[in-house]
Amino acid sequence: MSVALITALFFTVALLVTTAYFLMGSVPLLVLNHDTPLDARFVRGFFNTYYLAAMFAAGATAVSYAFAGRLTFATGAAALTLLAVVLRWKVIPKMDSLRVQIQGGETSAIPVFRRIHLTAILVNLAQLVLIVWTLIAASLQARASL
Repeated sequence: MSVALITALFFTVALLVTTAYFLMGSVPLLVLNHDTPLDARFVRGFFNTYYLAAMFAAGATAVSYAFAGRLTFATGAAALTLLAVVLRWKVIPKMDSLRVQIQGGETSAIPVFRRIHLTAILVNLAQLVLIVWTLIAASLQARASL
């Protein structure tokens, strides 16, 4: 096994751990009422950190798979990187806007913030399922070719 492939596997594990950790950490945050600026700021900061970590892990995974000559995996990881960039670009400013509204006493912003929070969790879950499914499918394909 080449160094590039070992590096790719390392970053794949890092991507899995990052995605699973933030998924498990974001679900309990749903118990927050989201009615105070502190709640909204914490949730926003949590997702911002997740998107940054996901961009790094998925980007490193994509580059390492490309060096290993596994272009299908590299493309998939690059797509996850792009998804994290787009989500951070879309979700974080919306959370910031809603946080300001919540701070201003607009209670109608609270359910919208909660919906965005839940949607972000579901997207994270879909990413984790996709990563695991891809690894299982690749493993089964590798076994079949032996």
